[in-house]
Order: sequence, then C-alpha cells, then structure tokens
Amino acid sequence: MGAEGAGRLRLRAASTWRLRFRGRDTGRDFPGGMVPRCQVEVLYFAKSAEIAGIRSETISVPQEIKALQLWNEIETRHPGLADVRNQVIFAVRQEYVELGDQLLLLQSGDEIAIIPPISGG
Repeated sequence: MGAEGAGRLRLRAASTWRLRFRGRDTGRDFPGGMVPRCQVEVLYFAKSAEIAGIRSETISVPQEIKALQLWNEIETRHPGLADVRNQVIFAVRQEYVELGDQLLLLQSGDEIAIIPPISGG
C-alpha cells in the first residue's frame, strides 16, 4: 500500500472511531459500554441554595444526558430539591431547559443553574 493508501486508512479509522464514540441517537453505543462523563458546575439560587446548603458545586455527569435525568442526578445529591422541582427554572449554559426528555450534550465546565421563581413587581 502506497503513502496515499496509508493516509486513507488512518483517516477512515479515525472517522469510524468518532462515529462509534458519538453513539447512536440513544447515546448508548460507546466503546466498552462506557458513556463519557464531564465535570459541570451547578449553581443554586435563592430557595434552591437554602435547600442544598451551598451556592455551587462541581459534579460529574454523563456528557449525553436527558434534562430530567440531569435533574434527578442533582436531586439525588440534595433530596430536599424535590419540594421545588415543579417551581424552578432549570438552565444549561444560560438557556432555559424543560425538565423532560430533551437530550443535553454537555462539556466539562458547562454551567447548570437551578433558579426558583422570582416574585416582585
């Protein structure tokens, strides 16, 4: 195989790995069955900070996770947040997200904010 053929082989191998690493639409087909994880910063505001007892923390979560699963990961750490689950605004990278089946593609350093309703006039 000439130099040109070797280059194609390397490129093809890298492309195949990238496709396997990204997984199917379900996000579950990763080499070795391991879903890559990342470190995200969770910011708690007002009532959620009171309940959690902290204003922020860094947690490890799967890079591909549904919004509701991410909330459940956070709620597992701070069970009292279950009381405000239907009242909070959930934001990922400063964009509001519904707590549902929406697939989030997270990267290390992303900010997740838990914001209770704000009253005032």
